Amino acid sequence: MYSNQFILKFLRLSKLLRIRWHYFGGHGRELHLGVKPYKNGCQCPHCQRRGRILVIAAERCWRDLRICGITVFFHYQPRVIDCPTHGRIQEMIPWAASQSHVTYRFEYVMLVYAQIMKAKAAAALLGVPQSTFSNILHRTINRIRKGHHIRGLRKIGVDEISYHKGKKYATLVYDLETSRVVWVGKGKGSDAINRFFTKELSAYQRKQIRWASCDMCRTYITAIQEHCPNATLVLDRFHIVKALNAAVDAVRKEEWNKLSRKEGQFLKGLRWLLFIHSANRTKKQTRLLNQLKKSNYRIYRAWVLKDEFEQFWDYTYPGAARTFAKAWMTTALKSRLEPLRDFVKMFKSHFENIITYIESHVTNAVAEGINRNVKIVKNRASGFYNLESFADMIYLTVGDVDIPAQIHARFRTL
Repeated sequence: MYSNQFILKFLRLSKLLRIRWHYFGGHGRELHLGVKPYKNGCQCPHCQRRGRILVIAAERCWRDLRICGITVFFHYQPRVIDCPTHGRIQEMIPWAASQSHVTYRFEYVMLVYAQIMKAKAAAALLGVPQSTFSNILHRTINRIRKGHHIRGLRKIGVDEISYHKGKKYATLVYDLETSRVVWVGKGKGSDAINRFFTKELSAYQRKQIRWASCDMCRTYITAIQEHCPNATLVLDRFHIVKALNAAVDAVRKEEWNKLSRKEGQFLKGLRWLLFIHSANRTKKQTRLLNQLKKSNYRIYRAWVLKDEFEQFWDYTYPGAARTFAKAWMTTALKSRLEPLRDFVKMFKSHFENIITYIESHVTNAVAEGINRNVKIVKNRASGFYNLESFADMIYLTVGDVDIPAQIHARFRTL
């Protein structure tokens, strides 16, 4: 077997190109290949029609994968052709995107590595500087997502996340049916969410949204009600429970501050015990909480009210849930616990958008799960200075497009 044929077989390039020459450089750490397209040269990159050769351009070089510590490079002189449809244009390069300096195979491996490890580690495995890796990754993701349109959006969730030391925020919009992020926008105010509805969705798409979930942020509530006339707004169960737990914890803090250090030892470690759902508590934990009835009745009363409120989420008929909620709010207001009374005021002001949960059972739980993955990506990179880089990683890991899968199957080498 000739050496060129062996290289073609070894690198799995037989049906892609032909090798004209090869040599080793860089003290044996680089393999340079003079190549040419196999059977599909002089094709227009837009319509794939063959055209007459006008000019042979200067030689270009493309970086391919690193094999056994040796980086492979392709060398070729592209032809400028006269396409019957598109006129004067450079021919299609079958192993790389237009204007790219790396092959599709390199891009695929880069995308897979970026999903599972730090950019520094991925760059080291591919043998490129980290800054070069980041630039290629950004261009590749933008090229693949270019022209992508959001489709089939029926059930959405909206939330915000910080991306730089808690001072910079991004608004994330989720498709709750597919559990994917469909849009990332800068900021968390009305400008951000309005930009999504007006720039990313058509009037028809906005009318197709049937359910929307968010927290108690007035900005998000107003935007959803304004732009999605057919959507039923459901305030997220997680944030309602979180607010109730915060009210119970406020009661605990008030009582803790009234006690001396010695008297407060009994309340030590009680915080997380109060938050546990009744279905997840052990009998020993329940007995410990029941002792509060004698030692600190105010905390005990707040805990009982919190446990009773759990029944609200189990109702399946909105009328029965409404009756229960009104009775519970009356009891909470009579408890003379100010944090619980404040929670009732908030609950009343949003009640119509909370009761819709009973009918739909729509929550932002999917969004919170996705946010956990997003935070893992952020922590892995030790934060991001700009939203563009953060958005790239969000789209790559939990976006509505499987970006590595957009690379043709014959270039997927892993």
